[in-house]
This record gives sequence, C-alpha cells and structure tokens, in this order.
Amino acid sequence: MHIKQVIIQGFKSYREQTVVEEFDKRHNVVVGRNGSGKSNFFYAIQFVLSDEFTHLRPEQRQALLHEGTGARAMSAYVEIIFDNSDNRVPIDKEEIFLRRVIGAKKDQYFLNKKVVPRSEVVNLLESAGFSNSNPYYIVKQGKINQMATAPDSHRLKLLREVAGTRVYDERKEESMNILKETDGKVEKITEFLKTIEDRLKTLEEEKEELKEYQKWDKARRTLEYIIHETELKENKKLLDDLESQRKNSGDKQKQFAQEIQKAQEKIKNIQKSLKDARKDVNTAKDEKSVLTTEHQQLLREKTKLDLTISDLSDEVQGDNKSKERAEQELERLKITISEKEKELETVRPRYEAMRRKEEECSRELNLKEQKRKELYAKQGRGSQFASKEERDKWIQGELKSLNKQIKDKITHQSKLQEDLKRDASKQKELERKIEEHTETFEQLRVQIDEHNKNYYELKKKKDHFQTIRNEVWKRETQVTQSLSSNKEELAKADQALRSMAGKPILNGRDSVRKVLESFLQRGGQLAEIARSYYGPVIENFNCDKSIYTAVEVTAGNRLFHHIVESDRVGTQILKEMNKQKLPGEVTFMPLNRLQVRIHDYPEDPDSIPMISKLKYEEQYDKALRYIFGKTLICRNLERATELAKSTGLDCVTLEGDQVSSKGSLTGGYFNTSRSRLEMQKKRSEYLQLIEELEKELTGFKAELKQIEVNINGVVSEMQKTETKQGKSKDAFEKIQADIRLMKDELTRIERFRNPKERSLAQCKANLEAMNSTKDGLENELHQELMSQLSVQDQHEVDQLNDEIRRLNQENKEAFTSRMSLEVTKNKLENLLTNNLFRRKDELVQALQEISVEDRKRQLNNCRNELTSTEKRIKKVLGDLDEMDKKVVGAVKQQKNFQKELETWMMKEKESQEKMEEDSKRMEKWAAKENLLHQKIEECTDKIASLGALPQVDPAYQRMSLKQLFKELEKANHHLKKYNHVNKKALDQFLSFSEQKEKLYKRKEELDIGGEKIRELMQNLEMRKVEAIQFTFRQVAANFTEVFKKLVPHGAGHLILRTHKDVEGNDMEKEVETSDEFTGIGIRVSFTGVDAEMREMNQLSGGQKSLVALALIFAIQKCDPAPFYLFDEIDQALDAQHRKAVADMIHELSDKAQFITTTFRPELLENAHKFYGVRFRNKVSHVDCVTREIARDFVEDDTTHG
Repeated sequence: MHIKQVIIQGFKSYREQTVVEEFDKRHNVVVGRNGSGKSNFFYAIQFVLSDEFTHLRPEQRQALLHEGTGARAMSAYVEIIFDNSDNRVPIDKEEIFLRRVIGAKKDQYFLNKKVVPRSEVVNLLESAGFSNSNPYYIVKQGKINQMATAPDSHRLKLLREVAGTRVYDERKEESMNILKETDGKVEKITEFLKTIEDRLKTLEEEKEELKEYQKWDKARRTLEYIIHETELKENKKLLDDLESQRKNSGDKQKQFAQEIQKAQEKIKNIQKSLKDARKDVNTAKDEKSVLTTEHQQLLREKTKLDLTISDLSDEVQGDNKSKERAEQELERLKITISEKEKELETVRPRYEAMRRKEEECSRELNLKEQKRKELYAKQGRGSQFASKEERDKWIQGELKSLNKQIKDKITHQSKLQEDLKRDASKQKELERKIEEHTETFEQLRVQIDEHNKNYYELKKKKDHFQTIRNEVWKRETQVTQSLSSNKEELAKADQALRSMAGKPILNGRDSVRKVLESFLQRGGQLAEIARSYYGPVIENFNCDKSIYTAVEVTAGNRLFHHIVESDRVGTQILKEMNKQKLPGEVTFMPLNRLQVRIHDYPEDPDSIPMISKLKYEEQYDKALRYIFGKTLICRNLERATELAKSTGLDCVTLEGDQVSSKGSLTGGYFNTSRSRLEMQKKRSEYLQLIEELEKELTGFKAELKQIEVNINGVVSEMQKTETKQGKSKDAFEKIQADIRLMKDELTRIERFRNPKERSLAQCKANLEAMNSTKDGLENELHQELMSQLSVQDQHEVDQLNDEIRRLNQENKEAFTSRMSLEVTKNKLENLLTNNLFRRKDELVQALQEISVEDRKRQLNNCRNELTSTEKRIKKVLGDLDEMDKKVVGAVKQQKNFQKELETWMMKEKESQEKMEEDSKRMEKWAAKENLLHQKIEECTDKIASLGALPQVDPAYQRMSLKQLFKELEKANHHLKKYNHVNKKALDQFLSFSEQKEKLYKRKEELDIGGEKIRELMQNLEMRKVEAIQFTFRQVAANFTEVFKKLVPHGAGHLILRTHKDVEGNDMEKEVETSDEFTGIGIRVSFTGVDAEMREMNQLSGGQKSLVALALIFAIQKCDPAPFYLFDEIDQALDAQHRKAVADMIHELSDKAQFITTTFRPELLENAHKFYGVRFRNKVSHVDCVTREIARDFVEDDTTHG
C-alpha cells in the first residue's frame, strides 16, 4: 500500500485545485525554495492522516483556508488516493479515496465519495499499519532537533507508546475500579452482619410469648375454619340450584336465538326479494318509458310517412296527367310539323326556281346594261379625249384598276364559297354529334333510373339493419344495467368480507391478483409461476350450509391462506409484492412443503370427520387436510368433550363450540349473518353471473360492431350510388345543354346560308360584268377615236335596249313571285324553327323530366316503410300492454314482499323482546351467581388464609354456629392480651438466620474475587514490564545497527535507566514494576568502537541530529508503516552523513514508500521521482520534474522561483 496521488484545493498556499502527479511507490523527493509551500504540502497530508489536526477550533479551521490576493477561500479539501492493490486495507477496491473537507463551520471526511466519521478513518488507518503509538511515520521540521534535545524520560515515554503499554494501563485502571467497588461491598456486608447479630438476640427473647399466642391463635383458626366451611357448603348448594335454573333458561335463550336467526334469514331473503322486486318495478317502468318514447317516435314517423305518401300520390297522379297532356300535345305538334314541313317542301322548290330565275334575269340585265353603258361611254370618249393616245392611256389606267377589282372580287367569291363549304361540313358534323349525344342522353337517363332504384333498395337495407341495431341496443342496455347491479352487489359482498376477514388480508388478496396479472402480461417463466397459484383456501372447496359455522370457527382466517404449487412460487409473488410496494398480509400454503398426518377417525354415530363433508379437487387435498383434517364435527358439546379426550382430535359442534385436543374449550354466540363462507358463496355467484353477463355483453358488442360494419357498408354503397347518380345527372344535364347548343348552331348555319348564297350569286354577276367591261375596253384599245358609234355598235345598242326592257319586265315578275314565295317560306320556316320545333323540344324535355317511375318507386318505398312502422307500432303496443301487466305484477309482488317483511320483522321483534326479558332474568341470576361466587371465593380465601390446620377437635364439629361464634369470641379475647407480641418473631428469626448465612457466603465470594483482581493487576504489571523490555531490546538492537550504517567507524548504544542504577545498563536486572524505569539514555562514539562513549549533551548539533535520525529509523524498523513523510530531516547534517541517511532511505524504500523534502543534493541521487514546488502570486504549484531540474532547485533555489 502507498500514496498514489494527492489533490489539494483552497488549503493554505494552494488556492486552485492542485492535482499532484502519481507518486512512485519507493522514494519521492519534493524540492523548492524557502516559502514556496513544501511544508504546506506536508501539512496537507498530515491534515488528512495525523491526529494533530483532529479537534480544530473555528479560528484554526479559518487559518488553514487559503488567503491570497483575492477573496479568502470559503472551504478547502485535501484528497489522498491510496494504492490498495496489495489489499492491506480491508476494502475490496484497488484504489481508496480519502478526502477531508473543512470550512468555517464544517469538517467532514469522505471515504470513497461517502461521508464517514473520524473514528472510521482512524480504524481504517490502524488496520493498514498506521499506529497511534508510533507517530514517527511523519517527521516534520524541528522534530529531529526536538528528539535530539529531549530528556531520557521523554524517550522512555516514546518507548512505552511503541511497546503498546497503554492497553495494560487501561486494563489496570479498570481492575483498580473493580477492586475499589469490591472493597466497598465487603465493608457494607460486614456492617450488615453486625446488625443481623443484634437483631437475632432480640428475637430469641420474643419466642416464649409467641408460643402462648400461637396456642389461642390455633383455636381461633380452627373455629374460623369450621364456620367458613359451613358457609361454603350452603353457598355451593345455592349456586347449584341457580345453575340448574340458568341451564333451563339457556335452552330457552337458544330457542329464542334460533327463532331470531330464522326470522333474520327470512328478513334477509325477503329484503333481497323486495329489492329485486323494486328493481323489477323500476326496470319495468324504465322499459315502459322507453317503449312509450319509442311508440311516440313511431307515431311521428307514421304521420310523416302518411303525409309523404299523400304528397307523392298527388305528385304521381299529377305527373301522369301532365305526361298524358304533354304526349297528346307532342303528337298534335308532330302532325302540325309534318304538315308544315310538307307545305315548306312544296313552296321551297318553287321559291328556289323563282330565285334562280330572278338571279339569272338580274345577271343578264346587269350584263346588258353594262354593255350598253360601255357603248355609250365609247361614244362619249370621242368628245372626252383629244387624241387616241390620251384615250388609250386612260383605258390602260381603267384596265389596271379594273383588273385589281376583278382580283378582289375573285378573292371574295372564293371566300364565300369556302364559307359555304365549311358551313356544310360543320352542319354535317353537328348532325352526327347530335345523333350520338341523343343516344348517350338516353343511356344516362336509364342509368339515373337504375341508380335511383339501387339507392332506394340500399336505404331499405339500411333501415333493416338499424332496426336490428336498435333491438340489440335495447338488449345491451338491459344486460349493462344487470351487470352494473351485480357489480354493486359484488362490491358490497367484498366490503362485507373485508370487514369480516380484516382489511390487511383482503388487501393482500388484491395485491396477489395484481402481481399475477403482471406475471401473465410479462409471459414466459413468470406466466408459469402465475399458473402455479391456485387461489385462497375459501375459493377451493364447497360444503353444506349447515356446517358453515363449524368450518369457519375451525379455519378462522386460514380460509384466506393462499394455495401455491411450491414455496418458490410464494417467494416470487412476495418479492414482486415488495418490489411494487403493494399493501396487505399474505400467507402461502406451498403444497410441496405441507406435511399432513393421516388420522384414524372413530366410528361414532355422534361425530363425522369435517374433511369428509368438504367437496374439493384432489390436488388441494394436502392443503385442506392440513386445516380441517384434525377436526371432528360432533352432535353436542358433551360428546365433543369426550371424543377430544379419547381420540386426541379437535372437535367442534354445529353451533361453533370448539374443544381442543389439549383440553381448552372455546365457544359462545356466533353471528351466522356474518358468515364468511356465505358471503364468499354469494361473491362467487356474483362473479359467475358477472362473467356470464360480460360474455353476453361482449357478444352484443361484437354483434353491434358487425351491424355497424354492415350499416357503414350500406351507407358507403349509398354514398357511392349518390355519387354515381350525381355524376350521371351532371353528364345528363351537360349533354342536354350540348345538344341544345348544337341545335342552335345548326339553326344559325341554316339562317346565314341563304344570304351567303345570294352574296355569292351577286358576286359572280358583278365579276361577269367586270370581265365584260374589261373585254370592251381591251377591244377599244388601239382603235380609232370616234365621236359617233359605228353602225354595228349602234345596232348592238338597239338590241341591248330591247333586251334590257324585256329583262326588266321578267325580273320584275320574278321578284314579285319570289317575294311572295319567300314570305310564305320564311313564315313556314319561322313557324317550324321558332315555334313548332322549339315547342317539340320543350315537350320532349318535359317528358324526360317527368320521372313517374322514380316517384312511384319513392311512393312504394314509403308505403313499405309505413307498413313496417305500423307493424312496429303494433308490436310496441303489445309490449306496452305486457309491460303494464309486468309493472302491475311487480308492484303487487313488491307489496306482498313488503307485507311479508313486516310480518317477519314483527316476529323478530317479539322474539327479541322475549329474549331480552329472559336475558334480564338471567342477568339477575348472574348477579346472584356472582354474589355466591364472591361468597364462596371469600370463604375459600379465608380458609386458605388460615393456613395449615392441625386435626380438628370433634367437639367443635358437634357445635352449632351460635356456639362456634361464642368460642371464637373467647379465643379472640385471649389473643388481645398478646397484641404487643411480634407475631413474626419466629419467621423473622429464621429469615435473619438465612440472610446471615447468605451474607457470609457473599463476603467470601467477594474476598476471593478481590484476590483474583490483585493477581490480575500484578500479572498485567509484569506483562507491561516485559513489553517495555522486549521493545527496548528490539529498538536498541536496531539503533546499534542503524547507527553503524550511518557512522561506519562509530558505535552507539541505548541504555534503559532505573531508580536503582541510573548509570548502568540494567537490561539483565530484575524489575518488578514499570514505575522503576526512569528513562532511556543514549551513548555513542563517532571515532571508533574503542573510543570513549559520550552522552547526548556532549555532542555537536549535527551529531545530535544524526543520533536522533538513527533512533527514528530504529523505531520504524521495530514498528514499520506503509509509507513515511520526512520534512528536511537532513537540514543539520554534513555531506557525509547526508549521504549515509540517503543510502539508508534508499535501502528502506524497497519495503516502504518515502516522500521527503530537502535542500541538499544527496537525497536526490538515489530517489525515484522528483517534484518541484513553485510559488507565484501567493499561490503554490506542484509539478513533477526531472532529476536535473531538481538539482537546479537544490543548487540555486532562486533559479526557479
């Protein structure tokens, strides 16, 4: 064991936490300049280990706290970490942390981070070899000088400490105290013996008077005995008569008790029946209320359905009429349209022919007029232009302009032709789309009807499921109410059982159940343990009700013991209960541990083994035999008493009176209304019923869940159908709108076609006129300029005039005919398009919107619902009638039960009154009996107080009571003469004699004990002397050896001085007591063995220090410690002797750790680790340094200041 590390904070000059690097287990040297904190480092270790800092006053603790440039530290601590790899300290750890913390008001020790008292630290250090008797494992500055200058007596005191004589002194002091106490007791016994001797002389004189007194006292006692004996016999006779009367009255009490018990059982049963009847009445009323509410709801539904059916019937009837009217109108409209279309077909060809004729006439007329105009223009150009060239130039300009107009006209013609072609194509496409949309339209209408049909079918299905759900809800409510009622009864039974068995036992039962539930949830091996638990005894057997009382008084609270397969199961359950901190008391009956004895039951008609009347499973046989196997059920108490004596078995009557096989008798009134077995039976019945109801309720919940699933499925289908129907309706309306728009577009195309065709014809005519003008101008070009037309041209003009007149006439006639035909045609077209066709579409749409089938379906559904509702109303009315009968019956039954209850309560009251009257009589008899018992007891006591009597004089026995009292008065008169006599003189004489013997014996024992104590004290003193001498021999031999190593040419001896021979070596002399030793002297020689030996006062300072060191090393060799701390022990030595001391420490460091401080280089040579202490800003720091740096410290302590 050695110091591994030191940690300092806030202690003296060490402000911050200073963690010193781990020490070597051999020699460690600490160096540093004066005032750097080396000594404070040693003080820190002493602060934890030494007794010097044990009891510190507040100001001393304050002085140990660091005080530097800043604020004073509020607390400080020093922690030493020991290497315990050799297990020198009896703690199973390789490192031991010992810390001491101080503050202004605190001082605490911590061992391995835990607070411990100082005594524990001291014991720990002593177990590791740090002896209080040898404080020299820490040597401070000045200790060497103190040792060197100390007197011989001081060194003797040190030797005594090393030898351990303190133990002998303590034992000697204890022995002295015991001896003093013994001498005091002997003195007291001597004084008491003198007093007893004087008292015995006085008692000898009083004995004669006592004899006369005893003569008359004997007569008195004889007379009193006869008188008391006579009174005793008379009182016993009276008591026997009274007990006979009480026995007869007891039979009546028993009869009254049976009547009361019977009445109470009847009352209890009737109250339960009455409670059930009230519950039935309330339940019936609640059910009637529910049925009434349901009936009202159904009536509201019926009324609503009646109104809906009426409305739907009217709507269907109206729809039929509307549809019929619409269809008739549509038929008439179709005939009208057909007629008008025929008229239009007749007018349209004539109109087209006349239009074409008009157009042809107009075209030719325009051409002729244009030709004529050109010829007149040609004639006019002769006067218009001066020359041919001017004319040709103008013609070329006109041709240029005309070509442009012809080109534009051709473009316009192409555009009109393209428009007409596009309109024709579009018309064809629209007609195709209208046909397709119409087909889709019809399909969607069929789909909508199908969706409506599906929707109403699903609604019907949903209503069916809801009806079933309502029925299940109703049954579930009834079961839930019944379950709640039974749970209340179970809670009452539990509460009653808890009051009978005791709260701790029932809490224990509940705690066990919690543990078992926990085990089952965790599974595995714990689940097996749970399955190896079989429940309380009371739950594992049944018996006839007639023996409930006998069973209960036999078992007692053992009824609630818990049966388990093995003790391991019980242990596991208890552990878990403790772990979870669950309340209650639990007693387990492990089947593997129960030892059951098989009894031979008697063949007796008046008894039967209790175990034979119990019904249980075979596996619980051990547990039940353990409780009930030694008990017989007997017919009466007398027979029970006989069988208990003869068989050695416990016996019990049906009334609960017990007779133990050991002879004790237990009995009395047993309240059967508080039977634990009866309550457990009820509890089991409630539990079974609750289990069945919960199972039924679970079935209802599952059924309701399935119905909800079905309803949700149907509702989901209904929603899907509604979604599909909505989509179909949206598509239906969209297609309907699209068809309408396409028809409008067809009408628009048809309306604009004729104007476009007329524009095209006009365009063609204009184009022909332009081409004709162009041809004329081109022909005129390069011809001679003429002022008059040529004959040919004039002839052409005349022909043109004739043609123009004819064409004008024809055009006028064609226009008139066309206009007439156009008016007729337009009128017919407008009638068809804007009236007849539109009305036809409206009627078709109206017929499509009149969904007679849908309304009929709604009407049928409503009628079906009405039929179903009427059936339900009929059923509810039937149920209401039944419920009325049930309520009346329940109320009647309730009244009957109430009447019966009152009858039995009256019977109970009468029996109780009779019982109370009889009890009062019995109380009077009991009072008389008590008085007689008291008299008998008084007589018996008086007879007993008379003591042992001599033979009674027969003359006294023949006397009457009056004569006996007269003789007694005479005896008392004589006894009055001896009132002054010490009636206990003889007893006192004997008593004092006995005490005298005892005191002599005790004095002898004390004398022997005192002698042994003196022998022990003498023996202790001898052992103390031997210890001092033995230790001195060891230290003296070690001193001679060590001094020889330190001073090779010298010699040294220790001298044990006594009073007899102050100067001589008395090692061989006989010494009787340790007080004869006066001191230890030292004689040394530094120049040789044969040189003159000198005393300490004759040596120089350095020589004294070396001798003191030799003595310290010698003591340490005698009583070694695990480590040593030396603070500048080589301070006063010269170099040669410092080298010798260093070699000595190096030699000893193989077996112990050394931590030394020095200012000299010799200790550094063989050391194993070096530490430098520096002082900066009033704070010390400790660092591990190399040997060279350590030499620098020693050689010049200012280099590393």
